[in-house]
Amino acid sequence: MKNRVNKILLIWCIVVSVVLIGLGIFEVTRVIGKSGLKEKNAVSAPVTTSTEVLTKEENAIQWQDDWVKHNGEIYDYNDDILTFLIMGIDKRDEEVTPVYGEINGGQADALFLVVFNPHNETTKVIAINRNTMADVEMYDEYGNFINTIKAQIAVQHGFGDGVEGSCELQKRAVSNLFYQLPIHGYAAINMSAIETINDEVGGVDLVPDKDFESGDYTFKAGEETHLDGEAAFAFLRDRDDTQIGSADKRLDRQKEYLTSFISKVIEETKEHPTIAVDIYQAISKQMVTDVSADQLSYIASTVSGYKFDDNSLILLKGETRLGERFEEFYPDEDYMYNMFLDVFYEKVKM
Repeated sequence: MKNRVNKILLIWCIVVSVVLIGLGIFEVTRVIGKSGLKEKNAVSAPVTTSTEVLTKEENAIQWQDDWVKHNGEIYDYNDDILTFLIMGIDKRDEEVTPVYGEINGGQADALFLVVFNPHNETTKVIAINRNTMADVEMYDEYGNFINTIKAQIAVQHGFGDGVEGSCELQKRAVSNLFYQLPIHGYAAINMSAIETINDEVGGVDLVPDKDFESGDYTFKAGEETHLDGEAAFAFLRDRDDTQIGSADKRLDRQKEYLTSFISKVIEETKEHPTIAVDIYQAISKQMVTDVSADQLSYIASTVSGYKFDDNSLILLKGETRLGERFEEFYPDEDYMYNMFLDVFYEKVKM
């Protein structure tokens, strides 16, 4: 039962934010898949430096290239971790197609890093605010590089071709934000897929924490609400651009939805054990991914029993400010670095 539930949870990761896999039927290619995932990264570890001076005893040991010292502790990068970037693209097209022209590739309104840790058998999801200020590469309509600017990280996807080129740009921007973190694969999904996956499980019931209105939909805090496909799309995607911090509030709603979604998945898989494959097939035309079938097989067979609970979804702390034209989110650098070490590193026992 746990195996089926986790496969569906990962499918959600592919769809709107914590979405990645759902097709784990190619078991014979499992070893090939693992090798392919590891070979995707020329960089074996993030580019981080120790924030403190080493003691005489620490200098005496054989220091490793992927070690860092912080707050009196030495940390070793966990190179067995698998990390995937999930992008929810602000397009309602029913099929992903290449596009040409400056910033026409679509913005990555939902950005999540899905992290599988085999050492403690956990799945963690890091939600990245779409307004996070980061280094963004600008290109013209012919694909020629223009300049690197500071801008909202979500716009990076728009400077590509709307398919693989855009995904590679977004992947690089997120990797650089997280100290050149190795990312083993990506999945970019048009936001229209939200309705499909929601309705495949018969809709989702939840109790919103805050009042929210979107078009014809009104969500009241404390009132149980049933979300069909269109209502789920409104609840997860829409935000009030006239309010400062609207992207932050949307991330909170996505976390609310995910918690209720998992409960519904547990219920539905009792009667419908093939639901993971059904959803994967239903959204395949709305998705761009560099994760192959053999790699999907390795992921599914490896992480299906990993722990995922309410505390596994991490929202970056920081400050939202109003820039010249749009909101700008600045992560709390101390919090982000400590979180980064906690998720991707392990303490070295001296």
